[in-house]
Amino acid sequence: MTITMAALDWLNLFLYYLSLSLLAVGGAIATAPDMHRYLVDRQGWLSELQFNASIAIAQAAPGPNVLFIALLGWNVGLNAGSGGAAGGAASGLLGMALCMVGALLPSATLTWFATRWGHRNRDKRSVRAFKQGMAPIVIGLLLATAWVLGRASGQPQTDGALWLLAAVCMLLVWKTRLHLLWLLGAGALLGAMGWV
Repeated sequence: MTITMAALDWLNLFLYYLSLSLLAVGGAIATAPDMHRYLVDRQGWLSELQFNASIAIAQAAPGPNVLFIALLGWNVGLNAGSGGAAGGAASGLLGMALCMVGALLPSATLTWFATRWGHRNRDKRSVRAFKQGMAPIVIGLLLATAWVLGRASGQPQTDGALWLLAAVCMLLVWKTRLHLLWLLGAGALLGAMGWV
């Protein structure tokens, strides 16, 4: 996939992640549906396959799950790269840097100030209520992410096996100490066998 990006497009990419950063309640993965809307549907800077592969690779790799943002930026840069491998790598690095700095700067700054304030006021009823009230929002955002990723398999609303697997994984994460890599491996095996 080859795209053309002007300086204003690179700035818009950075500003998009800057604005999205503060909505990443529950982690960056919770904002994946909006990233899909912007990068794939609206701008056409990534294909559906590139978007899903970026998330899958980052989730399988050790480290923080925010790495998928770096891969999304890398792929946007590669798609916009010109002048052979060197130009593609330079554009990839630019895309990766813009996305990561845009995604991390506002949320890291807010987190630093909020945790200092929250620690000083941890016994207040309003602070405890806020923490409890955020749990359903985070769960809803994660379900929206599952929906977007499930669309790649066809029709997620009628794919009972996919939703059954998601529900089983959710229960296992909630009720056991089973490592997530085992669940990821089981999902890959079921997918390779064609069951999901």
